[in-house]
Amino acid sequence: MSKVKTVLPNLRCTLGEGPHWDVEDGVLYWVDIVGKTAFALRPSDGGSRSWTFNQPVSAIVPRTSGGLLVALADGLAFLDAESGQTTPFVAPDADHPGNRSNEARVDPAGRFWLGTMQNNIGPNGEDLPVTVSTGTLNRVEPNGDIKRFVADIGISNTLLWSADGTKMFFGDTIRNTLDVYDFDMATGVPSNPKPFFGPHARGNMDGSAMDADGYIWNARWGGSCLIRFAPDGSVDRIVELPVTQPTSCVFGGPDLKTLYITSASVGLDGNGNDLEGALLAIETDVAGQVCTRFAG
Repeated sequence: MSKVKTVLPNLRCTLGEGPHWDVEDGVLYWVDIVGKTAFALRPSDGGSRSWTFNQPVSAIVPRTSGGLLVALADGLAFLDAESGQTTPFVAPDADHPGNRSNEARVDPAGRFWLGTMQNNIGPNGEDLPVTVSTGTLNRVEPNGDIKRFVADIGISNTLLWSADGTKMFFGDTIRNTLDVYDFDMATGVPSNPKPFFGPHARGNMDGSAMDADGYIWNARWGGSCLIRFAPDGSVDRIVELPVTQPTSCVFGGPDLKTLYITSASVGLDGNGNDLEGALLAIETDVAGQVCTRFAG
């Protein structure tokens, strides 16, 4: 594996998250949740842009019909890339006004999955404690229909599907455990959750990417590393990183062998280093799975 690189030398996110690689356009999307900003970067020519919102934003993904979908703190909205205007779509967790959007990903069938958590961002961006497990996991169909599958989540993290479509992975950072569900891709229904991996000495479970061999690359919040877990849940390797709080990762690049890694500076208060919050990249020896556009 290559050395870790800093993709944008001058960009530091307070809470970088939600990386998504759009294969069709060769564009990387990600967000700064606390910074209320979403980003897009085309590495092939360095073209980039950003959009700032009036509330935290946890995910941004392209739509098959054009435009973008963003997960704002209080619900999902369509984003017009040129004007920056948002149009409210649906609010999957509206019955929990004290929650905010957190983990989000599109499944291979084009459905959007949104995991939430107790809001831990103060009015001035300050870090608030998570004291209750009120988060939920919701599936959003292209037509806006919503179905909830999991509740009582502390901090929702990692959403992945196996290449054969029979497994879904979803976890809770408060429990520091990633679960594997049986999954029916035709109906979009997860069932029968079982622990896939549990606590590890190197940090807490955060976001993940899956490679073409079915291994999960998991960002370890507070652990300054990624852990690559084998399909049986055992530790395959640990990838050291120059940031304290890696948050998530996604495979991108023309051959899907560039692993882009988001990170956060929140809560470090001078105890970190100059790279905290940077967007990182590392060349891997295996390709990753393709991200899917939202079918709505």
